[in-house]
Amino acid sequence: MAGPTASGKSELALAIAARAGGVIVNADALQVWSCWHVLTARPSAEEETRAPHLLYGHMAPGAPYSVGHWLREVAPLLGAAERPIIVGGTGLYLSALTEGLADIPPTPAEIRAEADAIMAKAGPGPMLDALDRATRSRIDTRNPVRVQRAWEVLRSTGQGLAAWQDETGSALLPRDRATTLLLDADRDWLADRIDRRFRRMVAEGALDEVRANLDRWDPGQLWARAIGAAELVAHLQGQTSLEDAITAAQAASRQYAKRQRSWFRGRMANWLRITPP
Repeated sequence: MAGPTASGKSELALAIAARAGGVIVNADALQVWSCWHVLTARPSAEEETRAPHLLYGHMAPGAPYSVGHWLREVAPLLGAAERPIIVGGTGLYLSALTEGLADIPPTPAEIRAEADAIMAKAGPGPMLDALDRATRSRIDTRNPVRVQRAWEVLRSTGQGLAAWQDETGSALLPRDRATTLLLDADRDWLADRIDRRFRRMVAEGALDEVRANLDRWDPGQLWARAIGAAELVAHLQGQTSLEDAITAAQAASRQYAKRQRSWFRGRMANWLRITPP
């Protein structure tokens, strides 16, 4: 099950588990990190008592993690006794699961450091300019994470990401063996939910959660890309007011949802679309 942030995926997954059984499996790249609970809207302790949940908050900050890691963790769950209800907003994870994933070698540490340095100094522009035309046409060029990943692949292998994708292997869970649901939320309805949810997160401890991670904050790390984290860090470092940080985080969350919706339209056109209640 896929859907943009704040669209109600977790609630629907719980309803399905309550009615038909199963184990809920996370497919959200931001919810794997142990340091974020409130900020990434991970299931609450009460929700986890209502159905088993897997692959939530199980990775320590700084650990390597990718769609390949996630697929390797999901693979043994597909043949388990309990039916997996795989739910999340990371379209790459779900597309890789149902369509297959190119076997791209890991990025060497020195190339990752080079990419981080370019990003810190000049942003994604130079890396985007270096990509081959086929890769630029396939990735979300407005998403710095995707641009950096594509650049790292080209830099480390000498072959563009699009070429690797054309050599994709078979899928772990082909679509004809799964019920593929996509929550298709109205844009304005979703924007209102995003704004209200972020204020609720702050009220429920998101700022304290960010403060607890301030000493190890590194915006270049995967775990630091939780939506809203950078804005709350800026407030805690005295760069902005809390109200301005909340407003900026809400805007970032809406932009993230827009990117998710674009991915879903492009890569999940054949999934069964359902409208949130």
